[in-house]
Amino acid sequence: MSAFLMIFLTAILTENYILCQFLGICPFLGVSKKLDTAVGMSVAVIFVMALATAVTFPINTLLVAKDLAYLQTIVFILVIAALVQFVEIVLKKFIPSLYQALGIYLPLITTNCAVLGVVLLNIQKEYGFGQSMVNSIGAGVGFLVAMVMFAGVRERLEGCDIPKALKGLPITLIAASLVSLSFQGFAGVVQGIFGA
Repeated sequence: MSAFLMIFLTAILTENYILCQFLGICPFLGVSKKLDTAVGMSVAVIFVMALATAVTFPINTLLVAKDLAYLQTIVFILVIAALVQFVEIVLKKFIPSLYQALGIYLPLITTNCAVLGVVLLNIQKEYGFGQSMVNSIGAGVGFLVAMVMFAGVRERLEGCDIPKALKGLPITLIAASLVSLSFQGFAGVVQGIFGA
């Protein structure tokens, strides 16, 4: 049980896919202007990450058994694209306001390297199915934490008097780097808890 908890906390804090591994930067910068869209996008990413892992794990086992491991990336991209289309259809039907708010960023989950990255890193780390699912959900929760934190920072920046040269993208990148730097301190916390 502690191994699963360690994988989960590590995925959120010390190996955060956005802030520590720099995967999924496009939606991080694009959708984090408002808290509600950041949360909506993050929930969609958590769902897609977990579902992608659940679907690709047995597919990968089959590919390796048939000596077709070189097809992993192509097959995984196709699976993720199909899952994103499913999420898009569900959101459009049941939560149209969130569908409209996410706009172009929802289809971009297909090419979100964090989703593909979690699937490929689960294989690279040689996780079993349970560990892969815990890592995927932890990575999604880490995505949510990063998005919510950064949305809060960006909302606070709206009311600040920022020098003209730093307005827009420059201050956004500076703020993102500071938020990212703050996550580096969690490495010692997780190591202290689990002695890893």
